[in-house]
Amino acid sequence: MNRYVQYALIASVAAIAAVAGYATSRTATTAAPVETAASSAATAALLALTLPDTAGELHAMEQWRGKVIVANFWATWCPPCRKEIPDFAAASRSFSDAPVQFVGLSIDSTAKVKAFEDEFDVPYPLLIASPQVLGLASGFGNAAQGLPFTVIIDRSGVVRHIKLGTLNQSELESKIRALLAERT
Repeated sequence: MNRYVQYALIASVAAIAAVAGYATSRTATTAAPVETAASSAATAALLALTLPDTAGELHAMEQWRGKVIVANFWATWCPPCRKEIPDFAAASRSFSDAPVQFVGLSIDSTAKVKAFEDEFDVPYPLLIASPQVLGLASGFGNAAQGLPFTVIIDRSGVVRHIKLGTLNQSELESKIRALLAERT
């Protein structure tokens, strides 16, 4: 095969992948309940987790049932994750008196997460998860298990927003305010 044809083919595949990724990230955010049998099972599995934080203290996700839960799958080696966490920290602080719980599920080593937590002054629990925990993302529609990935669960335990890719502070706060305004 001619080199130019190979390059054209590679460029075409890359362009198609980029368009598909963009379209997925644009449609992966929803306002209505997105609960399906698969996501309901994934939500149950997520809430059944008990994971250690950077100090080794165990946290059961179940303890936050009844609150809006913002579960963010991330890693210190993920540039978009590093970009969005300061916005998550700021949004977390703005809802400190509300029934909202942010939790970071890091697919990384404890030492790296602790250093990140200290550097960025993250006010919410950063839990140390195994790559198997990232497998839960598939149940929420993130088959590629890409990062960052955020699941927002309402106070009734129903998945209301799913986002593959970054969220900024205003997007987060808008989604959370809408859920807090609803009657449960």
